[in-house]
Amino acid sequence: QVQLIESGGGLVQAGGSLRLSCAASGRTFSNYAMGWFRQAPGKEREFVAAVSRSGARTLYADSVKGRFTISRDNAKNTGYLQMNSLKPDDTAVYSCAADFITAPHNILRDARAYDYWGQGTQVTVSS
Repeated sequence: QVQLIESGGGLVQAGGSLRLSCAASGRTFSNYAMGWFRQAPGKEREFVAAVSRSGARTLYADSVKGRFTISRDNAKNTGYLQMNSLKPDDTAVYSCAADFITAPHNILRDARAYDYWGQGTQVTVSS
């Protein structure tokens, strides 16, 4: 199995930026599709972004499109979520997820498709 550890969360003012990292260990990271999800207090977990094994394909929630960028560096076994123009509504615990997948360009949007999850990192955006 693969272990995931997120970092990079914190407190930022509206309009600011943060970059989250997701460090993977235990298996060959390039064999896993990856996604980011978030959960705000009192709300359901929601999809944020996903990237294929190869990194060639990405998908974003409408709420973050144009502001967030998902990427991965398979040589470093790390995934990233660059978040720009942050809004108070972006406040949540952000978690990365991974799932073994054979197709190099497939993207997984559904949280139920992911087998492995990190512990999450808190992002707080003040107004």
